[in-house]
Amino acid sequence: MSTKQAKIESFDPSQPGLADATIYGLPFTAEESEIVIVPVPWEVTVSYGAGASEGPETILEASYQVDLLHQEYPELWKLGIFFDEVPSHWMEKSKEYKALAQPIIEVLENGEAVEDYPALKADLDKINAACDTLHKEVEARVSEWMAKGKRVVLLGGDHSTPLGYYKALAKHHDSFGILHFDAHMDLRDAYEGFTYSHASIMFNTLKLSQIEKIVQVGIRDFCEQEVAVVQGSNGRVLVHTDADLKKDEFEGVIWKDKCDQIIASLPQKVAISFDIDALLPWYCPNTGTPVPGGLTFEQATYMITKLSESGKDIIGMDLVEVAPGEDDWDGNVGARLLFHMCGAFAKAQGLAVGEKLVFKK
Repeated sequence: MSTKQAKIESFDPSQPGLADATIYGLPFTAEESEIVIVPVPWEVTVSYGAGASEGPETILEASYQVDLLHQEYPELWKLGIFFDEVPSHWMEKSKEYKALAQPIIEVLENGEAVEDYPALKADLDKINAACDTLHKEVEARVSEWMAKGKRVVLLGGDHSTPLGYYKALAKHHDSFGILHFDAHMDLRDAYEGFTYSHASIMFNTLKLSQIEKIVQVGIRDFCEQEVAVVQGSNGRVLVHTDADLKKDEFEGVIWKDKCDQIIASLPQKVAISFDIDALLPWYCPNTGTPVPGGLTFEQATYMITKLSESGKDIIGMDLVEVAPGEDDWDGNVGARLLFHMCGAFAKAQGLAVGEKLVFKK
């Protein structure tokens, strides 16, 4: 039986990824990998653009084209990153309950009440129950990998998917914060009647007593209800809107100083939640709810790198809302962002990722 070290010595990272291997074409088994990616192909409550449930598979396919010599984390690939095989019924249930959700959304968009339609109200209850079941199953699966000593990254699906992941983290950590990259606050209470809406993930996350603080970056779309949640949080939710970030930039505040300020506001233990629509829409044209403005890829990865070097403990990460288009662009961006996130996760965990490659003129 080939050992992990033997695989490292025989594997050529300069060649195209092995399509029959795991994510990024790596040759390692789950047992040999330090990082496990748990894909959650789910998008039941989306009310605008669709496709997020196909995000994990899209990223997996694009990952085989990613060069493994990362400038910041050149030996990351040697640690092993494994793409988990999830239950097939997750995707099946997503399609089933998404179909039930669409008539409910249409009624609401017409200004009518779901309660006036008993059949739709019954479907709404079924959807909320199904979403609750999913979160319990995600929590169990993540907990299983964590019990084996793996660093787990969740890959959505829409932004409702990490709730069970946060609950698993909460079993292991008495207190932690979330660095939340997003165009939206996601602080709506049961948006459109769906208890576990993608627009309610941070509202639901705040119900976990272990969540010390949520620091949001890149926000550019919100409603009165969400602002009220922020204002009533006693500093538990800090918001850096895209407009404020850009204003600071235009008036001379360099990105390094802004990153240092944001990172300093986080507690010692931090999970990163990255909705791809935090980036400029040019990077994610097919994401479900795009908004003008946003971060560049380099701004986001710089902040994540700074966090990994800050002495804070990165305890988890999720990447959500990547959706496929007619080409591979969204998956390509998602795969490269995920690779960088894995490197930062590993570095913050004290794993050997190599020294940054420095190119001098």
